[in-house]
Amino acid sequence: MNPLILASGSPRRSELLKQMDVSFQVHKSGADESLPPNIRPQDAVTELSSRKALEVASQYPNHFVLGADTVVSIQNEILGKPETEEEAFTMLKKLSDTTHQVFTGVTLVVNGQAHSFYEGTDVTFWTLSDEEIKQYIKTGEPFDKAGGYGIQGKGAYFVKEIKGDFYTVMGLPIAKTIRQLKQFGFPV
Repeated sequence: MNPLILASGSPRRSELLKQMDVSFQVHKSGADESLPPNIRPQDAVTELSSRKALEVASQYPNHFVLGADTVVSIQNEILGKPETEEEAFTMLKKLSDTTHQVFTGVTLVVNGQAHSFYEGTDVTFWTLSDEEIKQYIKTGEPFDKAGGYGIQGKGAYFVKEIKGDFYTVMGLPIAKTIRQLKQFGFPV
């Protein structure tokens, strides 16, 4: 059987698939990631994961293709990846001493048909001092992470509580993804 095609350049998603002994190749999607204003976070991740998977599947018609997208949301406001230190500081300050949601959408393209789902997890942060936030920003970790933090890295220090699937926060709800792959006949 052909390997799974992962339509994502995320090292975290690759790491999770390797952990589960899934045979896959990476082909990063070039799909448009713009979204309409006021889209619900759940709809955003489903839409983006679908776009990514379908764009790559057009190049690999005889493969299973997996696309995924993750957003951090607070009161339905989507926090993207910060581009500047100021943006990172503002995001992390907003998340301080609050509970926010992390949504990851997953789309599997099988025989040209897209099958999507999403998972959501609540994450509560400790109260963060300005100095803690500034020290974290100096690590460079916030700049390629939705919401400006990585739970699998130094950002774990901020997390007081999590309700839901840890791997959803990491970028791929691996248990549900594996079950979906099995359901569609991919050997896992």
